[in-house]
Amino acid sequence: MSDIPILSLITFLPLLGALFILSIRGDDEVVARNARFTALWTSTINFAVSLFLWFKFDTTTAAFQFVEKAAWMPQFGISYHMGIDGISMLFVLLTTLLTPICVLASWEAITVRVKEYMISFLILETFMVGMFCALDLVVFYIFFEAVLIPMFVIIGIWGGPRRVYAAFKLFLYTLLGSVLMLLAMLAIYFDAGTTDIPELMTHSLPVAIQPWLWLAFFASFAVKVPMWPVHTWLPDAHVEAPTAGSVILAGVLLKFGGYGFLRFSLPLFPEASVMFTPLIYTLSIVAVVYTSLVALAQEDMKKLIAYSSIAHMGFVTAGTFTLTIQGIEGAIYQMLSHGIVSAALFLIVGVVYDRMHSRDIETYGGLVHRMPGYALVFMIFMLASVGLPGTGGFVGEFLVLVGLFQVNSWVAALAATGVILGAAYMLYLYRRIIFGQLTKESLAKILDMNPREWAVFAPLIVITLWMGIYPTPFLDVMHVSVENLMQQVETALAAGGNTVMAGR
Repeated sequence: MSDIPILSLITFLPLLGALFILSIRGDDEVVARNARFTALWTSTINFAVSLFLWFKFDTTTAAFQFVEKAAWMPQFGISYHMGIDGISMLFVLLTTLLTPICVLASWEAITVRVKEYMISFLILETFMVGMFCALDLVVFYIFFEAVLIPMFVIIGIWGGPRRVYAAFKLFLYTLLGSVLMLLAMLAIYFDAGTTDIPELMTHSLPVAIQPWLWLAFFASFAVKVPMWPVHTWLPDAHVEAPTAGSVILAGVLLKFGGYGFLRFSLPLFPEASVMFTPLIYTLSIVAVVYTSLVALAQEDMKKLIAYSSIAHMGFVTAGTFTLTIQGIEGAIYQMLSHGIVSAALFLIVGVVYDRMHSRDIETYGGLVHRMPGYALVFMIFMLASVGLPGTGGFVGEFLVLVGLFQVNSWVAALAATGVILGAAYMLYLYRRIIFGQLTKESLAKILDMNPREWAVFAPLIVITLWMGIYPTPFLDVMHVSVENLMQQVETALAAGGNTVMAGR
């Protein structure tokens, strides 16, 4: 398979599925059924194909692998350039895993305009995979921005009562930062004469302009993470989005910002990254502590989990800018674990919402008496969110804290309070929904999870426990790429006379 453009296949196979669904004709029921099966089979096959990357990936080299390059606009030095390293490969797999799960989770929940819904999700998968594989600034930017279109449609059409407001808020927040990033990309192009990302990593940008370029990229990535105080779009988007929309938003889209910091901010602007590290630490700690306290006050399950996502992503940004191996690997691991666990938590909310059409915590109570299977699954992911040893959430937070303690013990201590607060709001949520007496008449006949719902959660449970019990395969994939990233940063800083990395 060495001659097959595997990355292009994984990127554009969902788009072919979307085109096939577009051609389906017949009465509404037949069209809906065929659209569901086409989307499920397309996304499942795409995930199976993407596993080839895992089995054939060379963990001993930091070079980009499965590289594809073709001239696109040669007069401007712009090419269609795709490739993955140990960082991006894991996010490609996360994307291709969650897409069929989203389709399966929407099987019964979405009954209106099913055809258009499935097309939107498949197009969204193409854009997300393409973004992680892109090795040209222009190609990256196109995929990065194009993701907004299907996400805007998914929230705006199939969302809750305030869906249009939430969709426009998401769009406007993201667009503002992205315009600044586009201007910074133009500046990089005029300075380096190329948009090829591997070439840019070997190009030294003038120290004088690095802070301005860093801030422009930061404006875009901070919104995507999202970091405090540009996080306010996320709770609204999560609350109004359909369940699968929340899953893909928390599972993949929030990782765009963290991935952007790793791919661009650190290697291209190392001097500026060091300069703005105190700012990142401050915003990250505020996110961890403040949004955890806000989560404690929520009465809407989705909104509580949305604020918990912001707190967990605060660990990611803090770990990324420790400029240590452990901190960066912990940040990547935390993103992967959060992608699985937060996706599962939104699916857990979707299970009871499909039955009761309410996300209010007060609606529930004592579900363990009627839904013991649901209580078990909820417990697993609640504990993973808290960071219990043996789950993926523990490994990422532990590595981030190790990295932070090497750099600043006060920042590490403040970040550790997020673990305590996380346990508080998640245990509080679980107790109010699952335990107690089943006193509400509306819950007297509620049914436990069906086989389709078990099929949705089974792979997520397996991966969460695997990441917690045996993290070595994941760490091995990213380790050499992270080491190479650190060497690039250290070399650039040393060339500029900055000795901040000495002794780390």
